Amino acid sequence: MPAVRDLRELLRVYEEKGELRRVRVPLSPVLEIPEVLRRVMQRRGPAVLFEEVKGFPGWRIAGNLFGSLERIKLALGVERLEDVGERLVSLAWRSPPLSIVEKLRSLRDVLDLGRYAPRSVRRPSFGDEVVEGNKVNVETLPAIMQWPRDGGRYITFGQVYTVDPVTGVTNIGVYRVMIRGPRELVVHWQMHKRGRLAYSLASERGEKLPIAVVVGSDPATMLTGVMPVPYPMDKLLFAGIMAGRGVEVYRLPNGVLVPASAEVVIEGWVDPDKTAPEGPFGDHWGYYDTPHEEFPVITVERLWKKSNPVFPVTVVGKPPMEDAALGKAVERVFLPVLRTLLPEIVDINLPEYGVFQGIAIVSIRKRYPGHAKKVMMALWGLGQMALTKIIIVVDHDVDVHDINQVLWAVSAHVDPQRDVVVVPGTHTDQLDPATPTPGYGSKLGIDATRKLPEEYGGKEWPAEVEPDPETARRVDEIWASLGLE
Repeated sequence: MPAVRDLRELLRVYEEKGELRRVRVPLSPVLEIPEVLRRVMQRRGPAVLFEEVKGFPGWRIAGNLFGSLERIKLALGVERLEDVGERLVSLAWRSPPLSIVEKLRSLRDVLDLGRYAPRSVRRPSFGDEVVEGNKVNVETLPAIMQWPRDGGRYITFGQVYTVDPVTGVTNIGVYRVMIRGPRELVVHWQMHKRGRLAYSLASERGEKLPIAVVVGSDPATMLTGVMPVPYPMDKLLFAGIMAGRGVEVYRLPNGVLVPASAEVVIEGWVDPDKTAPEGPFGDHWGYYDTPHEEFPVITVERLWKKSNPVFPVTVVGKPPMEDAALGKAVERVFLPVLRTLLPEIVDINLPEYGVFQGIAIVSIRKRYPGHAKKVMMALWGLGQMALTKIIIVVDHDVDVHDINQVLWAVSAHVDPQRDVVVVPGTHTDQLDPATPTPGYGSKLGIDATRKLPEEYGGKEWPAEVEPDPETARRVDEIWASLGLE
């Protein structure tokens, strides 16, 4: 099955597969719809389409679209999410061509890459209604207020599109966006994110930064917004790799390319000298984050939308929420990339209760003393993995997805004085509630691998208990007759 081409096709596919429920009871986007979605997410339920939104006639709200790995695979038309990462690896990591045959193969690879490049169209599907200038009123959008002490209504699953003012590379990021007034939004650009980099570069040049907030589009671009794509790779190209084909895009008057399939597009710019207080906001850690911190203001020039639009939202809070499945998708998509950069890695688990940047568990094929610590340091230097607070490294035969096996390895293999690494005074997730200074704290690494003699005072590691092979074979033969199943 090919990747789904737009949001409405996605809803049809989900409904055919029994993965969608329609709600026709009128509900408000202020607290009511988020409360319903939280309960559905906590039960690991289906995607939901709210067909009657109180106070917002003509709008529909979709939620929990990517609340399971099965739905994400349906959306992308793949059986394994690792297939996406393997596509990227096959394109990005090639040996240099030496022979004529290899050079011809290299040409084929370039043509393959072109297959994933974005394709411009003259007319977007979101042009049914366009308002400009002082006629714009983003307060008419059915943005949600998810927690009672939130600072206002938020666009929670909008893809924020920017163009790097130096390289011209497009970034797509899912950043929360607070409605501040009829023509103003506040975008929560954290200091470590690619969107903030584009903003900083524009500010250094004294330029306004063109921007677009896209709400609802083809699933590949929606999912690309949450993917930690390494800079400076263009995220529209990555979305094409996700979809297995180039994304159809439309160039807005401000120059930003956006998906032609979008439901809603908010077009504007960010002035480097204009910021405003944002928050508080109940985030994925399960706490309200620091209120009234200043973030960039988007001034809206145009509001584009389809007729009878669908407005996707997501709700965050203590796990499990939809972002738990999104985190697992990131884990699976980027595992082939991590294995390419660090071939010793066998598997990785970003536990859903570890809330993305909290904990990563990694298994490796250990070859030399200090190998586990080398992997920790390497991961802390890689893109979004750099924000991971705690890394636990185990041996290749420990199932990283079985927390009991991991706890056994930590209990049996760790001497705290020798195997625990604390890195003080380093960068952290800006939203981490444990750090007194946002974005600045410490790291913890735990080497839960079996120790080599060089790490174990010159001694061999103890022999692990194993059944007698001959006895095990005899019991296998009579097992069914014992009646113990």
